[in-house]
Amino acid sequence: MSLLSDLINLNLSDSTEKIIAEYLWIGGSGMDIRSKARTLSGPVSDPAKLPKWNYDGSSTGQAPGEDSEVILYPQAIFRDPFRRGNNILVICDAYTPAGEPIPTNKRCDAAKIFSHPDVVAEKPWYGLEQEYTLLQKDVKWPLGWPIGGYPGPQGPYYCGVGVDKAFGRDIVDAHYKACLYAGINISGINGEVMPGQWEFQVGPSIGISAGDELWAARYILERITEVAGVVLSFDPKPIQGDWNGAGAHTNYSTESMRNEGGYEIIKKAIEKLGLRHKEHIAAYGEGNERRLTGRHETADINTFKWGVANRGASIRVGRDTEKEGKGYFEDRRPASNMDPYVVTSMIAETTILWKP
Repeated sequence: MSLLSDLINLNLSDSTEKIIAEYLWIGGSGMDIRSKARTLSGPVSDPAKLPKWNYDGSSTGQAPGEDSEVILYPQAIFRDPFRRGNNILVICDAYTPAGEPIPTNKRCDAAKIFSHPDVVAEKPWYGLEQEYTLLQKDVKWPLGWPIGGYPGPQGPYYCGVGVDKAFGRDIVDAHYKACLYAGINISGINGEVMPGQWEFQVGPSIGISAGDELWAARYILERITEVAGVVLSFDPKPIQGDWNGAGAHTNYSTESMRNEGGYEIIKKAIEKLGLRHKEHIAAYGEGNERRLTGRHETADINTFKWGVANRGASIRVGRDTEKEGKGYFEDRRPASNMDPYVVTSMIAETTILWKP
């Protein structure tokens, strides 16, 4: 094993200028991250200078067998925390050979919204809170839970410390440092209310970069859990009953909201979000009805309400924002399995571009 470890950790720059680029894309389910690697002649820092590539879309549920080629367009680069050195991770989106975005390519439409002059002028900031659950590999039961049984009730696990309260911290800390190394704007981590459940935050990030960074962070987490022999779940309600679900609370502000008088802009934006509640819910993740029940720090899925410091609301405004008359708000509706390209761009479209 030591030889294998030595080879995995070889520093390529000692012997060659060539680097390895791992191309990442989203598969047919909308949540499965796929990747494959290629050799490049030297370091690259601009995605526009990377070659396009292709893959077999019939094996990912994204193309028929008789016309299976799907083209990858490189869009964002991150440092590779696994191979290190000058090696890179490349976020890609997917197109037909004719240059049309395939149906599961949500980044393309998001990029159009974020490039709209009115949106660009508002410099939308996002802070994404990604909750997830770690599961035991062979039984698909949360890490730290007795097989076929349940731990003690919720209460001591949120931000908890100790062998009987925090399960999987080595995975969480490895992911935190790997994301910082990669250049992802990860801003924190914490243990969640349900044991075996954790959260990391990405942001503040501007526009399309929020989605790129969250997908890169998800990929890195998948790779780390792969090494650890643990299953990663983004199910919004992995365990039925009196246990918290998993969400992806989305914090949002525009330049107008961050400036003097911004609280009035925030209230108008929230009013718009309320008018399009059903459209947003439909795009905020599958299985979200199991999570948004009106219990466990959620608002009922059919009800839209907002409040200051209210974690049972659809939209929460912080005390500091109310006090200072400017700032940001939190959309608490997105599920943990949401697509950040869809959610971030939809919030910008509704609050900036949509006219009721």
